Amino acid sequence: MTHPHATELRDLLAATKCVLFDFDGPVCRLFDGHPAAAVAAGLRAWIARHAAYDIPVPNGSVDDPHAVLIEAGQTYPDSELVAQLEQLLTDEELRATSTARPTEGADRLIGRLGTAGFRLAITTNNSPSAARRYLEREGLAEFFGDHIHGRTPDPRLLKPDPHCLRRALETTGSTAVESLMIGDSPADYLAANQLGVPFLGYARNEAKRRRLVNEGVASSMCVSSLESLLDVLEPGLSVE
Repeated sequence: MTHPHATELRDLLAATKCVLFDFDGPVCRLFDGHPAAAVAAGLRAWIARHAAYDIPVPNGSVDDPHAVLIEAGQTYPDSELVAQLEQLLTDEELRATSTARPTEGADRLIGRLGTAGFRLAITTNNSPSAARRYLEREGLAEFFGDHIHGRTPDPRLLKPDPHCLRRALETTGSTAVESLMIGDSPADYLAANQLGVPFLGYARNEAKRRRLVNEGVASSMCVSSLESLLDVLEPGLSVE
């Protein structure tokens, strides 16, 4: 089936030379077999044992491990506690890579883009070591090389801060206007928008789509399947 905005998607890709992929969502469902809610609960329990008081995670985010880390970073900035918490989360993400579920069409899209000469990078709030382990598991690491940019020890640099996107543009030698970010969260969009990087939203369900649209992403720039992009890539496409 032809995507209702196929022409716009085709034009978007025609202007692109570098594609920045968020990891958890557009590439895989990292916590598919290792639930994020349980990971977040484990982090909160660890904080309760080691911190002076609990971390006030915002309503609606208690099951989000990154929200726990961000709040800890704000409450205990530049502390050993935050460094240890970040390492605990990295360990959990590495464990999750063994049961992560590939996003349908992601492997084929990455392969097509890489073979066509697009510069590819990962820009994620997850640990770069976890992203690399998954990509190696799926035989996709070769398409990204050293351009896997993720969480640093400082949670203040997590998206929506554009730190990892800026690093990706630098290491790939790309400009913002010739790049495209594929992400599935408002934080992805906000980070890309700060640098002037065009954004394509991957929304696997209506709730995800609404969150992106409410943040300002055009409905025409949201896809529910990466197959939509495969369908509009020109046969024999190459990037010079």
